[in-house]
Amino acid sequence: MTKYILFFIFIFQFTILSAQDVKPFQFYNKKGKEVKFDKIVNDLANYDIVLFGEHHNNSINHWLQLQLTKALYDKKKSSLVLGAEMFERDNQSQLNDYLSGKLSEKVLKDSMRLWNNFTTDYKPLVDFAKDKKLNFIATNIPRRYASIVSKKGLDSLNTVTPKEKTYMMKLPVEVTLDTPGYPEMLEMMGDHAGPSAMNFVAAQAVKDATMAESILQNWKQGHLLLHYQGDFHSKQYGGIFWYLKKLNPDLKIAVISVFESEDGKLSLPKEDFFPTEYNLVFPTDMTKTY
Repeated sequence: MTKYILFFIFIFQFTILSAQDVKPFQFYNKKGKEVKFDKIVNDLANYDIVLFGEHHNNSINHWLQLQLTKALYDKKKSSLVLGAEMFERDNQSQLNDYLSGKLSEKVLKDSMRLWNNFTTDYKPLVDFAKDKKLNFIATNIPRRYASIVSKKGLDSLNTVTPKEKTYMMKLPVEVTLDTPGYPEMLEMMGDHAGPSAMNFVAAQAVKDATMAESILQNWKQGHLLLHYQGDFHSKQYGGIFWYLKKLNPDLKIAVISVFESEDGKLSLPKEDFFPTEYNLVFPTDMTKTY
């Protein structure tokens, strides 16, 4: 009888250990060392701007964004400002009305161009800002203007009205392959994009430049602006980071980059890895939300 009891105890302990080895995520610092969430929070509270990258369809990614937001609020209180790629500048008034309680959720959905995963992934962040009376900035250029650039080039923005120009970065905007990530984007498009390939890079640039300008316009000394965006918009210190530094080289900016790993230890990539302040790794087989 004792032999069977010991066997079941062993199986139970093995099951617990096996479960503990399954990790949904792992943070690393810039030196490639594993780092705990509390340490990250304490460090990021000392920055001016934090750019939190994401894989748009990863629920753990979104959950961690909410947890970081809550933790930084505990540190910064009303000096915390939120912003996101997912909301466009010309929808700021509707977003403000929702935050102040003037608009219901239904009216918000009817009046804004919300992403399909708004309710599950971004509404919790907006509702947190609403509850804590924090500013939440719609930072992105309206998608119709980025679409125009992708089809007709950057000069097409010179024909928009003065009112429309308030919804985008100040013109002219610099578009260069010196920006990290843009050469990779051009290469991924290959030859099929033809002579208009740089238009697609320019469309990406007007998004990044507009978000950078929006962030800077809504940041104040002593405040922390936490921004959520797709990982490509800040990877390798390109995109938004690059344009922010062009506007204000003295800003203290942290980037959280996102990666996927096929091994259970959630190791960092071994090739083509460019670390930022914090690097977040998920399992490749993590269930995608869409």
